[in-house]
Amino acid sequence: MRVVSLAEIRRAVSYGELLDAMREAVIAQSRGECDTPMPMHLSVGGRDAEVHIKSSWRRGGPFWAVKAAGSYPGRLARGLPVGNGFVLLTAVETGDPVALFLDEGWMTDVRTAAVAAMATRALSRRDTVLGILGTGAQARLEAALHAEVLPLERVVLWGRSRERAEACRSEIAAGLPSVAVRVAGSPAAVAREARVVVTATASRAPLLAEADIRPGTLLLAVGSDSPGKQELDPAILRRAGLLLVDSIAQCERLGELQHARDQKGRAVELGAFCAAPSRAETDAVVACDFTGLGVEDLAIAELAYRRLPSPSDVRG
Repeated sequence: MRVVSLAEIRRAVSYGELLDAMREAVIAQSRGECDTPMPMHLSVGGRDAEVHIKSSWRRGGPFWAVKAAGSYPGRLARGLPVGNGFVLLTAVETGDPVALFLDEGWMTDVRTAAVAAMATRALSRRDTVLGILGTGAQARLEAALHAEVLPLERVVLWGRSRERAEACRSEIAAGLPSVAVRVAGSPAAVAREARVVVTATASRAPLLAEADIRPGTLLLAVGSDSPGKQELDPAILRRAGLLLVDSIAQCERLGELQHARDQKGRAVELGAFCAAPSRAETDAVVACDFTGLGVEDLAIAELAYRRLPSPSDVRG
């Protein structure tokens, strides 16, 4: 079994390939080609720490994967990122573990951003302004991945902590030197400036109200991934001309859809949409509820494994 460091993973995974891998993964999921159980959640070390465990196997594929990614607020006091985790890739034929990715939660974060950006691309958006609610690793990656699919000129972000928001702004600006990045005073102010808005927080109460949303806005809610979390007013989902979810069953239990279950019947799974995309009306609001799928973890693990140098190459 290969033990793979974060540095090796980052060298192996390119954003362009990842976007395509996520599209293929969600389409396979919507076609019923994957065995992807509901996630398991653990509360550990205090009520603010949580671990998400997800797994998947695509029928006919050589590997299955299990991912454990957690949020540990106590790491901040040690000067460490709040996230940590690993992904284990196992051979289907023998049950032998083939690779343990010590990714520190990065694979979860980057595949989440890739799915959001891939959805933006599938919707044929060409916006020059991106709004982001949140200031963690996810916010940084959302900016980077959306820069792959949009002609970005500006990023407008918001966070509860002005200090953390300014730190996030500086990092995004350094990574995207041709893009202007500024901090807004409220979530509503972000929605006034941007018509593509990513919400990437751990909020348990709506950050955006229906009245905050301009016609033609694309909302990509990626923070709600367990019971009780919520970033959007349910009225936004009811107003949306198109409601995209990564999994109806999963979002009804874990995502924004848990707060608007009456909208379940009109939700469209992202994989089905990607297989046969359509254009939303120009002034229609599009709401995306993405909780993160085990098949996405499998896809990024397989991509990274295929791109790793052979052991002989590593030895030099």
